[in-house]
Amino acid sequence: MIVLKAAQEKVLSALQAVSGIVERRHTLPILANVLIRKTGGQIELTTSDLEIQVRTTVELGGDDANFATTVGSRKMIDILRALPADQVVSLSAAQNKLTLQGGKSRFTLQTLPADDFPLVQEAADFGPMFSVPQKVLKGLINQVHFAMAVHDIRYYLNGILFVAEGTSLTLVATDGHRLALAQATLDTEIPKQEVILPRKTVLELQRLLSDDKAGDNAIEMRFAGNQAKFSFSGMEFVTKLVEGKFPDYNRVIPKNHRNSVVLGRTALLASLQRAAILTSDKFKGVRVNIEPGVLRIASSNAEQEEAKEELEIDYGGDTIEIGFNVTYLMDALSNMSVDMVKLELQDTNSSVLITIPEQTGFKYVVMPMRI
Repeated sequence: MIVLKAAQEKVLSALQAVSGIVERRHTLPILANVLIRKTGGQIELTTSDLEIQVRTTVELGGDDANFATTVGSRKMIDILRALPADQVVSLSAAQNKLTLQGGKSRFTLQTLPADDFPLVQEAADFGPMFSVPQKVLKGLINQVHFAMAVHDIRYYLNGILFVAEGTSLTLVATDGHRLALAQATLDTEIPKQEVILPRKTVLELQRLLSDDKAGDNAIEMRFAGNQAKFSFSGMEFVTKLVEGKFPDYNRVIPKNHRNSVVLGRTALLASLQRAAILTSDKFKGVRVNIEPGVLRIASSNAEQEEAKEELEIDYGGDTIEIGFNVTYLMDALSNMSVDMVKLELQDTNSSVLITIPEQTGFKYVVMPMRI
């Protein structure tokens, strides 16, 4: 039977949408597969890693009969990528195998039974549904995702705190050395929620959400005790939540720093990138010296090589010399799209607060390091 028959780019786009969560290494061979379930003219593609499940429904031609199987998703994607974009491809099924055909190319792939595919058990008691524009959520994720921890033993740091209350939506990420907070005000009131989304879920949402005109379309969200469900652009995304208590982020954000300077983001980022060249791979420290009229950045390494940068600034506060992990500063600046940033400092031993002038919803805190 003909499972589907459509343009290569349409089939590839649908497969790529669901295949981001498929791990290259897996305990169950079937987790490398995509579940293809055909009901009449509609095809449902589903992938899972036992904690996250992504599903999309598309119309891709083919016969009207019902059919279900699973096949290796990466192999399918690699084959489709290698075929011309404007070519019509077909997928036909016979005797536990699928045949993918495009032009004079033909590929026969092994399948595993659809009944063996481990679907995520969805919670029975999802709370009320609420929605926000896709581009709003994607914008918030873009502003904080880089501050998430990676494989931290404090598992609640390996993700993003999602706080919804009234008309405010706040996302917070920290790895213990820095903290990023982004906040948006919504047009409608949303029910109170406070959950931790896993790192993998955050990165997948960042990849799939739209920030162009389609980003005005909403993403619908529902939360259960240990699960979240997102629906957007023909996709359904179910994920396990991280259990645990996220740190009190309000205590970490400095208040009343007496010194502040506003300067160009691009110039500061370029100076830091140049200074970073002569830091060592293990020790990414730079010295930042700020005094009236000038900001200096210096770095050195074990070979006694040195880099020095200087920026003219409009500043009349205290003279402060402070050390930072240069990567932490560059991460924040390179994920912004504004012209000017504001640095608020207290002394050598206090964290710096980076904000955006005229934009109260973003705060980024970096702890100093001894150099």
